[in-house]
Amino acid sequence: MAGHSKWANIQHRKGKQDKLRSKMFSKLAKEITVAAKMGDPDPDKNPRLRLAVKAAKAVSMPKDVIERAIKKSIGGDAESYTEIRYEGYGVNGIAIIVEAMTDNLNRTASNVRSYFTKCGGNLGQTGSVSHSFDRVGEISYPASAGSADDVMMAALDAGADDVESDDEGHWIYCSVESLSEVSDALEKALGESTESKLIWKPQSLTEVDLETAQKLMRLIDLLEEDDDVQTVTHNFDVPEDVAAQLA
Repeated sequence: MAGHSKWANIQHRKGKQDKLRSKMFSKLAKEITVAAKMGDPDPDKNPRLRLAVKAAKAVSMPKDVIERAIKKSIGGDAESYTEIRYEGYGVNGIAIIVEAMTDNLNRTASNVRSYFTKCGGNLGQTGSVSHSFDRVGEISYPASAGSADDVMMAALDAGADDVESDDEGHWIYCSVESLSEVSDALEKALGESTESKLIWKPQSLTEVDLETAQKLMRLIDLLEEDDDVQTVTHNFDVPEDVAAQLA
């Protein structure tokens, strides 16, 4: 499988996530409400909700906000959302997958299409780029969790399929179906993870130059700023020297 992209970590270090903190909380709360509404409001009995709560805790979402989002699912006034995936290409043929949760499909489709067009890309049909990605579970740990060998052994014992480690941390991959089970087993061996989630993992990564990176980041920023968009995944990587110029 493709090597782990360090770009996500570079973004984090540059404070991008802090700028989107409020919007991130809103999107996580929406995922918690939908997960609780679709299953059981008890995280221990609802794997999707458990992952959503863990993701919220990973970015320090207040406990009362998490509890309100769960309670909202129980009431009859909870909004009804449709989950939808958009696929397309950014400049230079970079593949991009957009996952959205919306109460207005026409609005969301129109907005996403316009973002791609404004940034020199184009929106394709469902399936047009997802064949270049693998749908897997990803569990991340900080570098302090242990050596690469120790984490690898713990991951294999837990039933994971692959591990990637560098100076920033460890990323453990498993099948979609086994994410909850592997995550729980790793927690017993390594402690609480930084994050556990389902991702679209690119089968290969394409390094980009400064100009291409700037155009792609503009598109990603527009998408992530949209309230209906939950996640944006791509198959490009930004070299450290280019990332320094983007900061």
